[in-house]
Amino acid sequence: MTRTLLRGGYVHTPGDPHATALCIEDGQVVWTGDDDASAHFVDNADRIIELDGRLVTPAFVDSHVHLAQTGLAAHSLDLGETPSMAAALDALADFARSSTFPIVLAHGWDETQWPEGRPFTREEVDRAVGSHPAYLGRVEVHSAVVSTALLDRIPDVVEADGYDANGFVARDAYNRAREAMFALIPDAVREDAIHRALRDAAAHGIGMVHELGAPHLNPAVDFSVIDELRAAHTLPQVVGYWGALKEVETAQHLGCVGAAGDLCMDGAIGARTAAMNAPYLDAPTSGHLYLDAAQVRDHVLDCTHAGIQAGFHVIGDRATAEVVAGLTMAAEVVGVPAIVRGRHRLEHLEMVGPEDMATLGRLGVVASVQPVFDELWGGEGSLYAQRLGADRARKMNPYASLNRAGVSLAFGSDTPVSPFGPWAAVRAAAHHHNDSERLTVRAAFNAHTRGGWRAARRDEGGVIAPGAPASIAVWDVAGDLRVQTPDARVAAWSTDPRAGVPHLPDLHPDHDLPTCVMTVVDGRVAHEEPGAL
Repeated sequence: MTRTLLRGGYVHTPGDPHATALCIEDGQVVWTGDDDASAHFVDNADRIIELDGRLVTPAFVDSHVHLAQTGLAAHSLDLGETPSMAAALDALADFARSSTFPIVLAHGWDETQWPEGRPFTREEVDRAVGSHPAYLGRVEVHSAVVSTALLDRIPDVVEADGYDANGFVARDAYNRAREAMFALIPDAVREDAIHRALRDAAAHGIGMVHELGAPHLNPAVDFSVIDELRAAHTLPQVVGYWGALKEVETAQHLGCVGAAGDLCMDGAIGARTAAMNAPYLDAPTSGHLYLDAAQVRDHVLDCTHAGIQAGFHVIGDRATAEVVAGLTMAAEVVGVPAIVRGRHRLEHLEMVGPEDMATLGRLGVVASVQPVFDELWGGEGSLYAQRLGADRARKMNPYASLNRAGVSLAFGSDTPVSPFGPWAAVRAAAHHHNDSERLTVRAAFNAHTRGGWRAARRDEGGVIAPGAPASIAVWDVAGDLRVQTPDARVAAWSTDPRAGVPHLPDLHPDHDLPTCVMTVVDGRVAHEEPGAL
C-alpha cells in the first residue's frame, strides 16, 4: 500500500466544503477532512505534503487534443503574434535559414489580423524558404499554405478538392498536404512530440486528455506510441478516438473508445469551410458539407451496435442540422434509450439552435467544446463577426443554452489550435462575450473536470471523494477563493458561506490565473514544480 497525505490547504470536494486535507492510498482517494483529523493517517504515510494554504482540485480533463501536432510546436515557427504578412515572411526566412529539420513548419497565422488582409502565396513562401519543403498551418488547423517543394512530393494534389495554385490548401487538398508533411517527420521526433505534449498537459494540472485521431490528422501508430510512453512514464491518462467512417473495428483494434472525434461534418470558419445555411459575409460561399444525415445515421448505428461512441466534428449551422437529423434517424431504428446509452459526442458545436439543442439533450449527446474560441474569435470586430456578421456571431458557442437544454458539456483546448490552459477555458466560459451564454464558474469548472470523464463514458472520476480515482492537481492561487456567479439572476444564497458551496479561484479577467505546482494521476506524481512542496 502506498499512502500520501496532503494537509494544510483547501480541498475542493463536494462532500466537505471545509476540507483542508485528503489522503490517497493505492491510486484512490480514501479520505477528506480537516487537519486535526488527518493525524489518523500520519502513521505509515509514505509522503506528507504540507500545502501551505494551496488549493487542491480534481485534475482537469482536456476533452479535445492532438498530441503529436501539439508537441511538434517545438520544431515549428509560431506566427500567431506576427503584426503583418511581411513580418511573417521575414520571420519565416530567418527560421528556414537556421532550421535543420526535414521540413519547415509554421503555425498559427491569421490573415484577418494582418494589414495586408490576405494569406501569403506559394511564390512568397518559396522566396522565404528556398528549396525546402514547407507547411504553414493556419490558426484553425483546417487550411494551410505550402511551398512548391512540398507540392512536388504530391503532384496529384492539383486535382484535389480545395487546391489553389497560390499554395493555399483546404478540404481534401489539405489532407493530402498533411500526409506529405507526416512522411517527412522522423518517427523518433513524433514520439518525442507526443511525450512533450503529455508532460505539458500534466504541467497545466491536466490528468486526462482525449486524443482525437483520424486518418487525415495522424498515423494510427500514434496510439501505440502513447501506450508505450505511458507504460514507461507517469503521464496523464489518454482516452483515444479514431474518427473515420466504416472503421469501427479499426478503432477497437487501436484501443479507442469511439470511432468519433474529428470525423468531419464540415470544416472551419477561419477557412470558410464550415457548412452554413446562409453564405459567408466576406466570400461567395456557404462552406462545405462533408457528410449527410444518412451517413451519420449509419455510423451511429454501427458504433451503437459495437458498444462504442460515435461522434463528429461540427461547426456550422447547416452541418449541425444534418448531424442532428442523422442522430434522430438512428434513434428511430434502435430507440432513444440505446442512443442515450451510447453517449455519442459532437466536437465544437459552435452554431446550434434551440430545437436542435433540445433533441441533443433528449438523445444524451455530449458537446465537447472549446470556450477559448469565443475569447479568441468572438465579440465585435472578431473573426466570427468578419466572416458571418455580428448577429450570427453573437449566437455562437451557446454554452448556457446548451446547459439549460440538458446537453452535457465537456471542455477542451483543441491544442494546438489553442494551448493547454484549463483555468483560461473556465474563465472564458464564465465571461463569454454574450452575457446570456455565460456559465457560473462552478458549472464551467465541472465541465472541465467531471464533464471530461463523463464524455468518455467514465463516471467514477473528476471529483475528490472517497473511492474516486486519485487524479488531483495542487495550485498556487494569487487571490481569494470564492463562489462566483455571472450576474444577479443566480440566487445570492449560493454565495453565502452557509450554503456550503465549494469555493474556487476568483477568475476575473484582471486577476492572474492559478499556477499548477503538482499533478497526480491515479495516485502517482505526473508533474511537480521543484521545491514548491
